[in-house]
Amino acid sequence: MADPVPEATAGTEPSGAPGASGAPGPSAASPAPPETARSARGWRGWRGRRPFWGGLLVLLGGAEILFTLRAPLPVVLHIGMQGLAGYLVPVVMVICGALILLNPTQRLFYSVLAVLSSLASWITSNLGGFLLGMILGVLGACLTFGWLPDQPPRRRRLRRAARTEPAGPAQTA
Repeated sequence: MADPVPEATAGTEPSGAPGASGAPGPSAASPAPPETARSARGWRGWRGRRPFWGGLLVLLGGAEILFTLRAPLPVVLHIGMQGLAGYLVPVVMVICGALILLNPTQRLFYSVLAVLSSLASWITSNLGGFLLGMILGVLGACLTFGWLPDQPPRRRRLRRAARTEPAGPAQTA
């Protein structure tokens, strides 16, 4: 249900006639329309309710390993198991990264699965995507495992603590 709209709108008198000065009302001077502010708050809110950076790193690590498997490099290492396992492990990493972003309630299971598949990529997929994909996957899985959903943002806590602290010793003496 929509919010009630006041009778007088910006730039008009209560009777509905335009203002005598012709200047726009206070809402025209606002820096951004409400939709833009709401959408920015929506993206930050969505990102803040899930382990965004951990899931993104796991997803990028799996994608990097998949890329190195199909890279047209003249010297591509083929150490370890080839075939299905070489493709299955990075696909599991990509799926875990996507599920961490889309279903954060199961983040612990997905992060354990992601770290195991990242470490398995050392054997199955070109030394873990030449180490870069494996390191991204392990780092992202660790960030996801350590993420706590109920913590307020750090900046807000620091600002709040600075406002509530008493003045320095020079001003209290």
